[in-house]
Amino acid sequence: MQDNLINYTKDAFRAFFQSEPERIFLAPGRINIIGEHVDYSDGFVLPAAIDKYICFAVKKTEDAEISFFAKDFNDSFSFDVHEKQIPVSKTWVNYLLGVFNVIQESGKEVGGLQIAFSSTIPMGSGLSSSAALECGFAYLLNEIFDLNLNKKEIAVIGQQSEHTFVGVKCGIMDQFSSVFGKEHQVMMLDCNSLEHQYFEANMEGCSLVLFDSCVKHTHLTSGYNDRRRDVDNGKKILGEKFPEVQKFRDFSFEMLDEAREEMGEISYRRCFYLLKEIKRVKKAAKALSEGNIEYLGQLLNETHTGLSTEFEVSCDELDFMVEQTLKEEGVLGARIMGGGFGGCSINLIKDENVNQVIENITVQYKEAYNIEMKIYKVKISDGINEYQRNEIII
Repeated sequence: MQDNLINYTKDAFRAFFQSEPERIFLAPGRINIIGEHVDYSDGFVLPAAIDKYICFAVKKTEDAEISFFAKDFNDSFSFDVHEKQIPVSKTWVNYLLGVFNVIQESGKEVGGLQIAFSSTIPMGSGLSSSAALECGFAYLLNEIFDLNLNKKEIAVIGQQSEHTFVGVKCGIMDQFSSVFGKEHQVMMLDCNSLEHQYFEANMEGCSLVLFDSCVKHTHLTSGYNDRRRDVDNGKKILGEKFPEVQKFRDFSFEMLDEAREEMGEISYRRCFYLLKEIKRVKKAAKALSEGNIEYLGQLLNETHTGLSTEFEVSCDELDFMVEQTLKEEGVLGARIMGGGFGGCSINLIKDENVNQVIENITVQYKEAYNIEMKIYKVKISDGINEYQRNEIII
């Protein structure tokens, strides 16, 4: 898979720029084992980078222009590195321009480049193709032009790009995962301090399989930002009522109940889900490190219920998919993954049952919604890196 993507992207570069790329960079997508929507609420998340990537083929030039060719869109865009950039009508371009804008405003200088990129990260499925695009671009600029950015700064640049040029007030988890991922390990990330620790992904005999509903979520419209406003309203009232509490995750359920009437039922339900989810993340990290896969599955199920009924970011298709999957033999846990409103479910399945579960759910989903479900078997991988030509890809 990885070598096919690299060769495909190299060929795209050659065809578009009529020259040979000099360097290759790989930026992975991510899964989140547990901890949805808590990354902007002082919480902990448990993500991991996966073996699906955006590949960048890059060549340094002597002029002042950065030129992109997006192979998957069959589209291109160029800009002058000495000019101030503003958002444009092409959404994919804004992720990249936003990164450049943050670096430019910091006073760092970059030169001309030719870049072709392509991806095996399915778009709109909750696997963070946008974060891979942002952080992959920031990473390659850092490497090529010696900008002396550390990994944390690269992740933050990606997040700032999305806030300013794309208009999605995302948390830091997606970018952090793409940059800091480690093979065979998940990270428990404190989204308040950005401190993190790694846990071995002890899932022997089980696999993580993603079922893509092929219903695209609406991160770029109202759904995500509406939830942010609901939560921010709840936080504001809790902060005014209990000023001694500095972090959202430190509010108790008793405090939440006291503020219920004042914040309203919607904000209450959102905050109730988040406080429970933050606690589930710690439990899941412990379960993974101890190889307690059954308990991990139970926690995934609890998260789905919360996302569906309390945070209300699921949809009929995903609820159906999860409900039917949990009836199958060998399934330990299933839930919607990502921001919501479509995308993928993440499913913890015993290895010997994976193919049968896939077959059964594919048929049931097709019968119910006349949609061909997509399946992604994923492995936990390293974060963004430069591909070395002499590496042997297995």
